[in-house]
Amino acid sequence: MPSIRRRLYPKTAVNEWIKLENFSFFVEGIDVRGMLLQHKLLVTVAVIALVSGFKIKLSAFLRLRSKQAGQDRRHAINIIKNLINITLVIGLFLYWSDELQKFALSVAAFVVAFVIATREFIQCIIGFIYIFAARPFQVGDWIQVGDYSGEVTETDWAKLTLLEVDISSYSHTGKTLYLPNNMLLSSSIKNLNFLKRYATHTFAITRDQSVDLFSFMDELLVRATKHCEGFYDVANRYNSLIEKRLDVTIAGPAPSAMVSTTENGRNRMYITIFCPSDQALEIEQKITRDFMQLWYAAQEIRRLRREEVAVAVAG
Repeated sequence: MPSIRRRLYPKTAVNEWIKLENFSFFVEGIDVRGMLLQHKLLVTVAVIALVSGFKIKLSAFLRLRSKQAGQDRRHAINIIKNLINITLVIGLFLYWSDELQKFALSVAAFVVAFVIATREFIQCIIGFIYIFAARPFQVGDWIQVGDYSGEVTETDWAKLTLLEVDISSYSHTGKTLYLPNNMLLSSSIKNLNFLKRYATHTFAITRDQSVDLFSFMDELLVRATKHCEGFYDVANRYNSLIEKRLDVTIAGPAPSAMVSTTENGRNRMYITIFCPSDQALEIEQKITRDFMQLWYAAQEIRRLRREEVAVAVAG
């Protein structure tokens, strides 16, 4: 057991000895407080390393427990990591408080240059405070920031981490995006969480003007409705839930179609379906197949009519 003894002070210095700033203790003749004050940089590096290691171990332990329990605790893990980071920053600020106070006396001349040099860094911190206070999204949500879309996996004081999602196919691309928090202040944030389950999927099919698209549009909608019968009731409830929460009217759940023309004079049909996100492309292919069958059938009927007219004129 290491022997611990106090330094003996003269009676006239008892009051000074009681003061915290004059307090010191020894372990085997080593002035621990003196070492902590003289080697602050080494102590700071050691503390950061220990806390970082503890945070990694704790995150791994919590992820393992959540997998065993079959629960998604990524949001709780993210909050714990941020609390550890904030606690570390506050602790280091208090530890270096004397040096920071002395530094503050001479920093006035460099304030402007410091702010300019660290402008983006400060904006990242402000962006983190913004998402922490406004909570426009949480871990697990699908969001779009500017031109980037993905599933939120982690937030911290410097960056936002997303698993990239291809909105056109409603699937993950396998890429990880790291967006600085200052983008949250300069770009619009779209919460796409409703698209994780059901989506209003619109696609277009363009053909030449040899066939009137209105001639088979009703038949195409009947076939599209059959492709959506398996989930129609669930889609109807989910559609009503979205309209109630957002207080807006959205397309669906019944399929719809609209015909227009392109700049080159071609016919174009827009088809809109409200379906599970993971089935959107599959249903699109089925409807496209039906469209092609009906289009070529209408084209064949038109050709036969022309031949009949030609024969009648020749006879």
